[in-house]
Amino acid sequence: MKTIKKITAFLFLLGIATSCTHIEKETPSETKPNIIIFLADDMGYSDLGIYGSEIQTPNIDKIASEGVQMTNFHVGAACSPTRTMLMTGVDNHRAGLGNMLEIQAENQFGQPGYEGQLNNNVISLASRIKEGGYHTYMVGKWHLGSTAENIPSARGFDESFALMESGADNWVNQPYAPLYKKVHYYRNDQEVDLPENYFSTDYYTDELLKYIDSNKSDEQPFFAYVAYQAVHMPHQAPKEFIDKYNGVYYEGWEQLRETRLNKLKETGVVSEEITLKDEFDATSYKPWMIPDWDALSDDEKKFNARRMQTYAGMVDNMDYNIGRVVEYLKANDMYENTVIIVMSDNGADPNVLPDNPAFQAWFEQNYDTALMEDYNGDYSSMGQKGSFSSYGAGWAAAANTPNSYYKTFSTEGGLRVPFIISYPNNFKTQKSSQFGYVLDIAPTVLDIAGVNYSKEMEEHIYPLAGSSMLSFFKGENNYIHHKNEAIGYELSGSSAVFKGDYKLTKNPSPKGNGQWELYNMITDPSEQNNLAEAMPELLEELIAAYAVYEKENGVIPVPADYDPVKQLVINSQRGVAH
Repeated sequence: MKTIKKITAFLFLLGIATSCTHIEKETPSETKPNIIIFLADDMGYSDLGIYGSEIQTPNIDKIASEGVQMTNFHVGAACSPTRTMLMTGVDNHRAGLGNMLEIQAENQFGQPGYEGQLNNNVISLASRIKEGGYHTYMVGKWHLGSTAENIPSARGFDESFALMESGADNWVNQPYAPLYKKVHYYRNDQEVDLPENYFSTDYYTDELLKYIDSNKSDEQPFFAYVAYQAVHMPHQAPKEFIDKYNGVYYEGWEQLRETRLNKLKETGVVSEEITLKDEFDATSYKPWMIPDWDALSDDEKKFNARRMQTYAGMVDNMDYNIGRVVEYLKANDMYENTVIIVMSDNGADPNVLPDNPAFQAWFEQNYDTALMEDYNGDYSSMGQKGSFSSYGAGWAAAANTPNSYYKTFSTEGGLRVPFIISYPNNFKTQKSSQFGYVLDIAPTVLDIAGVNYSKEMEEHIYPLAGSSMLSFFKGENNYIHHKNEAIGYELSGSSAVFKGDYKLTKNPSPKGNGQWELYNMITDPSEQNNLAEAMPELLEELIAAYAVYEKENGVIPVPADYDPVKQLVINSQRGVAH
C-alpha cells in the first residue's frame, strides 16, 4: 500500500492526472477561451499609465479599458510566495515556499511547507487546466524549484522556456547577484544556454508566439503563463526605450510621487482624501528611507534620473511586447476569445542589495558599471550589456504611490499591485475597489476554462483556498469576498489579515516596531492613521483570526533576532540557493 501511495504522489509531482485528482478531462471546444497571464516582476502599483504613470503603456492601458481594472488587489510581498499561490491556488506555507529560500530563517529549514520548492501536496494550475483540454505554455521566471520533478515541464506545461532562479541578467547568461553561482535555463526538460542577441523580455515573447502558432490550427484552447523578468533588477532595456524618457525625471522622486498621486485621484483609482507619507523614518537611517532629492549634487541627480529612465524603459519595453502578443491574437482572430490578465508579483523593490557592503566586491567583479563612480559622469550606457542598474528607495516609493513601503513588507506597498483582466464582450467593463487576492486566481481561471475541480482530494493534496472571481467579473455578483471573511498572510515575520476594507499588519524589527497595527485600505493606503486604539474589538478579532491562519497553514515564526538582509548574506555565503 505504501508503494502505491508513493507512485501516486510521484505521478502528481509530474503533473500526470490520475483518477484520484477528481478533475474531469473534457473534450476540447472552440468556445473555450484562451487564457494568458502576464506577470511583471517587482512592478510598483502606479507604474502603468492606467494607474497614474507617465511611463507609456498604451497596450496594457487598452486591455484595461476593455475589461476590469482592480484597484484593491493583493498578492504576497515577494516573488516565490506569490508565484506559489498563483500556480497552485494553495497558501504558500502549505505548498512548499513558506518563506523565500534566499532569506529562509534557520529554524525553517527542513520543516514541512518550507521545502524551498513546490511540494507533493499541491497540483499545479497548468496540470489542472491541461486536463480540461488546454495546451499549456510557460515562458520566463519560474522560481518554484529546479529539481527534475519541479521544473515547468514536470508541473504540467507542454512547452516551456524558463529561468529557474529569482532573477538574472537580461542580456547574458549570468547571475544578477551573488545569491547564485550560476543561473539555469530550461527548454522543457533540458538545460540550455541563451542564444546570441538575447534580451529577456523580447525573447520570452518570441518563444510564446512560437508556441501559440505551432498549435493554432487544432481548435484546442491554450493557457499561457508569461512571467517576465521585467522589472526585477538589474534594470536593463534596449537603449531606444530608455532614451524616450530623457529629461523626464530630473525633478526627483518626491515630485513624481505628487504627480502620480494627482493622476490617480483624477482617474478615480484612489479617493480624493488620500495623502502621502512624508518620510518613512524620521529618527534613524534605514536603507528603504526616502532620501532628500534637493540634498543631492547635480551629478547625483543626473545619475539617479537615468536610473529611473532605465526602469521606465524596461516597463515600456514590456508593454511593447505585450502589444506584440495582442497584435498576433487579433491578426489570427483569437483576441475576442482570449482572457488576458496583467499583474505584478509584489510591490516595488527598494533595491538595497547592491548597496550591501558584503556584495559590493561581487558587483565590481561581474559588471563593468554597477556603482555611480563606474560611469565617470556618462550614464548613457546604463541598462546596456555589462551595466547593472537598480533605482533605489526613492524611485521605488514613487512607483508604489500612494502605498507605503515596499516589497517584503506587509504594508500596502508590499502587497497591493495592479491587476487587470479582460475578456472582450464577456466581462463587465469596470474599475473596482473590491478586495481580491492572489489565491483567487487559480479557481477563477479554472472556472473560466470550465474545468471541474473538486475540493474532495486525496488526503495529501490540498484543495484550492481562494474564491472564484468569475461571477464578479461578469457582473453577476457585486463582491468577491464577503465583508466578514478574514484572510491571513505571512512572510518572514511580516504578517497581515484582510477583512472588508480593513487590514491588520505587523512588521518586526528592523522593518517595523513589531506591533499589530490596523488600517483602512481604501481611505489610507499610505497607512498613516493607525486605528488600533480606535477600533479595539476589530483589532482583537483580527489578531485571533491571524492565530487561526497561522495554525491552519503551518506558519513557523521567525526567531526574534531574525533580519532578512543578514539572513540573505548568510544563505548566499552557504550557497543555499545554488
